Amino acid sequence: MTDDGTPRRYLQVQQRLQEMLDGGDYQPGDKVPSERELAQTLGVSRMTVRRAVDNLVKLGLLERDSTTGTRVSTPRVRRLLNHAHLHSITQMVAATGGRAGGKLLEFLVTPASVGVAEKLLVPAGSPVVTIRRLRLVDDMPFCLETSYLPARRVPGLAAEDLLEGGSLYELLEARYGIAAAVGESLISVSFATVSEAQALKLPVNHAVLLYRSVVQDTQGQPFEYLKSVNHPGLVVFNIGEGRPGPQEG
Repeated sequence: MTDDGTPRRYLQVQQRLQEMLDGGDYQPGDKVPSERELAQTLGVSRMTVRRAVDNLVKLGLLERDSTTGTRVSTPRVRRLLNHAHLHSITQMVAATGGRAGGKLLEFLVTPASVGVAEKLLVPAGSPVVTIRRLRLVDDMPFCLETSYLPARRVPGLAAEDLLEGGSLYELLEARYGIAAAVGESLISVSFATVSEAQALKLPVNHAVLLYRSVVQDTQGQPFEYLKSVNHPGLVVFNIGEGRPGPQEG
């Protein structure tokens, strides 16, 4: 903001460019107009356009190539909704050549709300472990997820177990014998809250992909309810082969 509260010019241009990208005129991999052309179209200086484009590159929405110019970014994470073997995000990022990472934002044991209790088939008010993590691909945030686990199924689970950003599902199987199987999932479009936008480096109220799932073990018992908020420029959902499977961990 300037001193009088007016948004800086480059931020206004950045917003205009994001609206162009969100409008559907450009697909992943499409080349966008040059900085000179954009400056003429928008009636601003090339320096202003360059600063706006720099920000969109940092956000992962655009990518520069020294020979072909600036293009709309292709998704960094391809998440499979129906795959027989790939269950965790960690596996999926690795399968597509990315470097997975994560930050633990919150680890709490709290009474289950009525909604969470219904999903996990536990009494309302019974203790659940709440885990909130920011998932990264090549050090870029692409997903903000919150997992709820019945505390009785994961005795001794602590925040320290998740500080390195590894796979939750691998930990659950190795320590507690809980193997992920099918999941009942729902994908919808939502709009980023202030905290979600800050975590994913998006404008407030920007469209995001909301993924919710009740994940069952191999015995058919739900062991996780999760909410996953995904960056729409970095994540694409695909239907894979095999039985429906969960995506997190």
